[in-house]
Amino acid sequence: MTEAGQTKDAEFAEYFSARAAQLRRIAYALCGDWHLAEDLVQHTFVQLYRHWRRIQPATLDAYTRRTLLNAYLSNRRVSKRERVVADVPDHPAPGQGGTDTDVLAMLAQLPPRQRAVIVLRHLEDLPIAEVAELVGMSEGSVKSQSSRGLALLRSRLVKEA
Repeated sequence: MTEAGQTKDAEFAEYFSARAAQLRRIAYALCGDWHLAEDLVQHTFVQLYRHWRRIQPATLDAYTRRTLLNAYLSNRRVSKRERVVADVPDHPAPGQGGTDTDVLAMLAQLPPRQRAVIVLRHLEDLPIAEVAELVGMSEGSVKSQSSRGLALLRSRLVKEA
């Protein structure tokens, strides 16, 4: 391998180390399943590595988030057909409202793009313009989807309490 190739691999490894944990959290917030989140992040980093030499450093984080979001949305389309799991999922006992699991379950009930908007705006704390670009909608749509999604989450939290 050439010296330039080794440098690029070292840069990729450094980026992976710095961003993998945060991307796992974002992926989990999007899909609500740690195993699927791992798969989404793995897919994201495979795609990043394939295109690493062409990605501009200034747009690297945006490219990474966009790749993760595309993987999640693509997986949602496929998973509607059939989903194979190793074990039967556990369900929380009734009357245990207000836990992180309950919020994630409520997030899972939102439509995929609305959920992505909520996660990117409020977990990743991205500005409206960047979320609009990542999700592929206008800034006004991001605002309305965020507002509707938060209102729905609030109403469900009130019902659970």
